[in-house]
Amino acid sequence: MSRHKHILRELAKFASGLVVADFLVALWLRSAGLQPIDFLGVLWTGGALIAWMIVDVILFLILVHYAWHAEVHAPSIRQRSYFIIVGIITGVVAIAHLLRIIFGAGIDVSGWAVPLWLSWIGIIVAGFVSYASFAFASKKN
Repeated sequence: MSRHKHILRELAKFASGLVVADFLVALWLRSAGLQPIDFLGVLWTGGALIAWMIVDVILFLILVHYAWHAEVHAPSIRQRSYFIIVGIITGVVAIAHLLRIIFGAGIDVSGWAVPLWLSWIGIIVAGFVSYASFAFASKKN
């Protein structure tokens, strides 16, 4: 394994630990009944905390898979199609976040007003996943 891949895997292991800690904080806030709580201008309600924990679980599973299991070889035709579809979908999500910032559109999820700064994170994450998906799809032997 190349040095670069080894460093990325070690970073994924470290990040998975941070995600677990983040999940435990959300779980503690939810079980202690401390919501609604105002943090960084965001009002965290019980529903928002559940969404937070779901995102943490998904992110943890992705990081664990990459850190301990993933081997990136030249993809088959089926895998290339999957990478291209994921790249297109996440690219559209990144563009939607960018348009939300440009036009200042508000989003309301179960009574929770999603702050505009959250779209910056959405652009970065969705843009990277889109880029990585297209890079994996174009990988040759």
